[in-house]
Amino acid sequence: MRAKENEVLEKAVLVGIIESSRDQESMEELKDLAETAGAQVVGVITQKRKGIDSAHYIGKGKLEELKSFIQNNEVDVVIVNDELSGSQIKNMEDFLDVKVVDRTCLILDIFASRAKTRESMLQVELAQLKYRLPRLTGLGSQLSRLGGGIGTRGPGETKLETDRRHIQNRIKSIERKLAKLERHRNLYRQRRAKNRIPVVSIVGYTNAGKSTLFNALAKAESYVEDKLFATLDTSARKLILPSGMQAVLVDTVGFIRDLPHDLVEGFKSTLDEVKYSDLLLHVIDITSSDVDEKIRVVEKVLSDLNAIDIPRLDVFNKIDLIDTQPVANNKRTIFVSAKNGIGLDALKEAIERELASKR
Repeated sequence: MRAKENEVLEKAVLVGIIESSRDQESMEELKDLAETAGAQVVGVITQKRKGIDSAHYIGKGKLEELKSFIQNNEVDVVIVNDELSGSQIKNMEDFLDVKVVDRTCLILDIFASRAKTRESMLQVELAQLKYRLPRLTGLGSQLSRLGGGIGTRGPGETKLETDRRHIQNRIKSIERKLAKLERHRNLYRQRRAKNRIPVVSIVGYTNAGKSTLFNALAKAESYVEDKLFATLDTSARKLILPSGMQAVLVDTVGFIRDLPHDLVEGFKSTLDEVKYSDLLLHVIDITSSDVDEKIRVVEKVLSDLNAIDIPRLDVFNKIDLIDTQPVANNKRTIFVSAKNGIGLDALKEAIERELASKR
């Protein structure tokens, strides 16, 4: 969420446990997530240790250091780079006397601010409720906050903590509504299958340029912003290929490492669109410093969705931002600049070739 002009940003300090280089990269991503949520990151505190402290996440000495930093820098929120239990959050808040938000809550908060359609808003609310239900005891003070800021968007602004049964009933109600929307989605899928219209889905790590590529290929106007999770809602447009062959092009929500399980479950009907595709376009940011790790994350999510065996083109995007132009070593690797239109003709030819081979 981009801050509005003259809006006072919440000052945040990021906290994480470092066991490997992957954890360091995850901390850098946490900073992007925090800024996307509308925070001003004023500090980063990490601790090298094996495993997290069961009571306070970090050790007592590092906790004292964190408390001193908070007091000296007027910090509003502590953002932790792991998922915490309700008791861990409560213990940290009691000791630090400041709001504590974990990585899962942060991602859910971003999704809540991004959701625009009825379906995506229901999906996000479902994920938030499932996240909060087992944490009611520990999160009592956090859930009762009525003020704004990170960690309070969505259903947390109502007095949900006072009635566990109300939350469970709301979860069931949302699941019924999503099931009804899923039945409508299945009817559209059946109609496409009957008409033998192939489906091409764009997948990839968040902020790799999926929506930009979607717009360039389908001449659509999907929302684009240089932020994580700029779009949540699945969009579908007609794609005209060089020979005149038509396909349905689908843009999907971006993936990210440690994507909350409840969020994956909440968006299952949307993500299932991938499973029914004839071809996947895996959009990869070629400028990313940890491109191999991001590829691994996307492939893991595809595997979880039972979509790993669907034919796939690896589309390396943003080649306009690198000095040396790469050369493809196979027909399923394409290099493009979706923003500048470079390589799109070659991509369309590759899409048509893959779809034609299935007929």
